[in-house]
Amino acid sequence: MTGVGESVTDPYLWLEEVTSESALDWARAHNKVVMDRFASSDRFTGLESRILAMLDTDTRIAYPGRRGQWLYNFWRDGDHAKGLWRRTTFTEYAKDEPAWEVLIDLDALAETEGENWVWGGAAVLRPEQSRALISLSRGGADAKVVREFDITTQTFIAPEDGGFHLPEAKSEIRWIDIDTVYVGTDFGDGSLTDSGYPRIAKRWKRGTPLTDAQTVFEGEAGDVAVSAGYDRTPGYERHFIGRATDFFNEEVYLLEEDGALRHIEVPTDASESWYKDCLLVRLKTPWEVAGKTYPAGGLLAIDFNEFLAGSRDFEVLFTPDEHTALHGYGWTENHLILITLQDVQTKLHVLTQGPDGWAREDLADAPPMATTSVMNLDPLEGGDEFMLSTSGFTSPTTLLSSSVGGPTEVLKREPEFFDAAGVETEQFFARSDDGTMVPYFVIRHRDTKGAPAPAIMSGYGGFEVSRTPAYSGASGMGWLERGGTWVMTNIRGGGEYGPQWHTAAQKANRHKVYEDFSSIARDLVARGITTHEQLGAVGGSNGGLLMGVMLTRYPELFGAIVCQVPLLDMKRYHLLLAGASWIAEYGDPDKPEEWEYLSKYSPYQNTSATADYPPILLTTSTRDDRVHPGHARKMAALLESQGHPIWYHENIEGGHGGAADNKQSAFQATLIYEFFTQMLIEDRKRP
Repeated sequence: MTGVGESVTDPYLWLEEVTSESALDWARAHNKVVMDRFASSDRFTGLESRILAMLDTDTRIAYPGRRGQWLYNFWRDGDHAKGLWRRTTFTEYAKDEPAWEVLIDLDALAETEGENWVWGGAAVLRPEQSRALISLSRGGADAKVVREFDITTQTFIAPEDGGFHLPEAKSEIRWIDIDTVYVGTDFGDGSLTDSGYPRIAKRWKRGTPLTDAQTVFEGEAGDVAVSAGYDRTPGYERHFIGRATDFFNEEVYLLEEDGALRHIEVPTDASESWYKDCLLVRLKTPWEVAGKTYPAGGLLAIDFNEFLAGSRDFEVLFTPDEHTALHGYGWTENHLILITLQDVQTKLHVLTQGPDGWAREDLADAPPMATTSVMNLDPLEGGDEFMLSTSGFTSPTTLLSSSVGGPTEVLKREPEFFDAAGVETEQFFARSDDGTMVPYFVIRHRDTKGAPAPAIMSGYGGFEVSRTPAYSGASGMGWLERGGTWVMTNIRGGGEYGPQWHTAAQKANRHKVYEDFSSIARDLVARGITTHEQLGAVGGSNGGLLMGVMLTRYPELFGAIVCQVPLLDMKRYHLLLAGASWIAEYGDPDKPEEWEYLSKYSPYQNTSATADYPPILLTTSTRDDRVHPGHARKMAALLESQGHPIWYHENIEGGHGGAADNKQSAFQATLIYEFFTQMLIEDRKRP
């Protein structure tokens, strides 16, 4: 094991050269080993075909994004691997087989242009909805090309014809009006932050070169990103600037007509938003202002103009408690909808402002052991209508339409994709090392309760990301139907109990994430749900870091691990791609006092040739320009050199999600379940 602070040359730095032939040849050789071992059987092919059929079927819900009278949707299926961007009306969408107006056929576009285009999103100009800014990436990367699209003629507008166009970069572009946008992109040397995102925001007029765009704000190189936007609410039009100084702190300014900036003076780690006359502030840490202290996780409201004039007399719309946290909120035309989590289960509320303050009522019943989310709020053109999407681990998604004070009707239901008869969901709590009770869900067939069964536990634990119950046909087909148990953990670092659940595990307290996850692993065994030899673990991105720590610090707890698109070299993570933007989460390895705690868990620096590690499958994507593929490559090479049982697979495309289309997604999912089946069910003895 490399000693802390010891200066050595990394023998695998050459694997950080993303597209070098030597690195790609190394990846291809490892891919072949994986394919031969796991992807050559009829069982693999059969499951892959089932998952692909699920992803491609027309019986899935086509989730819409509402823009006034139109519902937009991006759709992939067996005939359209890259996808269709399309739209329809609400009346048409409510039909069993709605008619869609196809706006862009991405398969046809990619073939015509000879590019491996992956959909990156569309920004539709409102209220006209005659134009859109289309983002496309090559192979699924975060960096995207932006092109203007005429929705009326269904054609792209070439730059020589006055169309807005940005070359490949991690750009920000937003409409002001049909002839003007705010843009942040790679303008040349010094225009990007150290994290690779825009440092400068400009106002760009149609028909003028990008080089002539007017600068409205410049941040610092050490910031994460700078952006500019426009609120087009009639009668409340506002221009604004955002300067993200790190991943969790942002300064927000109103941009006045004369170019002056007016700072919205709330804590930089708070989330502020506004609608008409109301300013909302969601706090991440306690805030003492005007003689009052408001709690972390609380939601505050105040008249925006009064706030700008100096008032700090907030009304508290939500106060968290030991079991309940604010999960989300959004406006209809006349009401504010709140989504809360009570021990990681959804509750819905509607708030209405009146002359005597805010009134609060329950909005709708949310089923237990499920997640219900509110969609398609459109206060500008949608009145008080909205949609609800609800699903659980064994309950396929149901999409409903409703309005505040009106009836709720079922719009769409997804079919069942696996046999869930007899499969039950339970919630347990494990006591972590410091005494904190940490929740987790167990999904298993009732017939397996009499004896320990093979189990897979998944985890993330970072960036205030909450993990809530959701239907997964892939895990049902690939694991539950094989008699396995699925476990979803709600460890600290996430947001299941509000921002405090996250901040409790930042930087020097990161060890609590790993203590929570390992405590759940022990609790599963203590309850007789599984054994350590039968227990697998899976996680991606920040969850991939979690898997790396489980391998190197808690190897005795697991029979197999899958580590996806991971961070693993915490000595160099901030130097690779977007890594610098995550210093606020993990710490700065260039500062000795912060490397001191990072070095204690950084998986790449804490491997041991003499340790008894469970078999591990590491996966990544060549085109991932968020988490560098060098993390997984180097870890695989190091573990392999030490004689540990490792398998490595690299998707040459796919971006940070690891897959660029349904076929790749089906392969990735099948590979995970086949790996766990072989390691945990068929061969419990470590190779």
